[in-house]
Amino acid sequence: MSNSAAIIDTRALTKVYGGSKRSKRALDQLTLSVQQGEIFGYLGPNGAGKTTTIKLLLDLIRPTSGSSTLFGMDARANSMDIRKRIGYLPGDLNLWAGQTGKQIIRYYARVRGMSSVPYADELAQRLEFDPSKKIRAYSTGNRRKLGLILALMHKPDLLILDEPTSGLDPLVQQTFVELMREAQTNGQTVFLSSHVLSEVQAICDRVAILREGQLQAVRDVGQLTHTDFRWITLRFDRPQPISLIADVSGVSNVEADGDTLKLRLTNDFDPLLRALNGVYVKDICVLEPTLEEIFLTFYGGNGQSTHNGTTTQANDEVKS
Repeated sequence: MSNSAAIIDTRALTKVYGGSKRSKRALDQLTLSVQQGEIFGYLGPNGAGKTTTIKLLLDLIRPTSGSSTLFGMDARANSMDIRKRIGYLPGDLNLWAGQTGKQIIRYYARVRGMSSVPYADELAQRLEFDPSKKIRAYSTGNRRKLGLILALMHKPDLLILDEPTSGLDPLVQQTFVELMREAQTNGQTVFLSSHVLSEVQAICDRVAILREGQLQAVRDVGQLTHTDFRWITLRFDRPQPISLIADVSGVSNVEADGDTLKLRLTNDFDPLLRALNGVYVKDICVLEPTLEEIFLTFYGGNGQSTHNGTTTQANDEVKS
């Protein structure tokens, strides 16, 4: 994808912690572009380098090498101007324990030069957040809600959210999805760090997959989920042996449960249907794989794809 309208652009961004004898390369040569108006998912397990990337973008830490720009401005030289246009939710939100949620919201509003915060009130209502309590009284989920309000209330050009739904219940997670879609409709850009792949699948336009500090791939969510395997459940008029389909081309992971056979099917249906000739099939259920299953299939092991029996370097798929 062209970076002509890139809101975030990194070039060989690298961060090494520690000295030469005990160094840890947390981020290795990251080259990535995020376009205006897209919701971009930044995926990877804990420790992959997601939070390090975010801290580098915000100039909270300095890179060992490489560079990054936001809105076309250098992340280090123009960090103050950049932050005015960003709403940031850190993974660990530390606030003044003796202050109430309302006091925190008003403080942030004053810092941003806002005389009133009507959108903060709307967000509190939609997230079912009570701002009258002190920070020390809030659960982890309620602190997360407050963090979302602080990040969203000034309707910034760019939202950088680190594990935003951690600790939120499913209903609030759905509200979060709605808020992200509304932000996109308003022309805002969202950079969303997560290891909850179902969340990313629901709202993101593109995703980047990070593993041990290295970018493995950047894909459209539609491309990532379009794959040639699916989960099949066959229900018969009577129990059938696994041997009925175990040796069929493309069939694997066969399990029997009463009158039902469950399997994973790769490629075409025809060999399976031919094997079922003469057997009474009452029902066929076809489920597409989840993004998590696709992620594990394509990028398991040491950053290699073993999909369909062929081993290739996953980072051959990287594009920006």
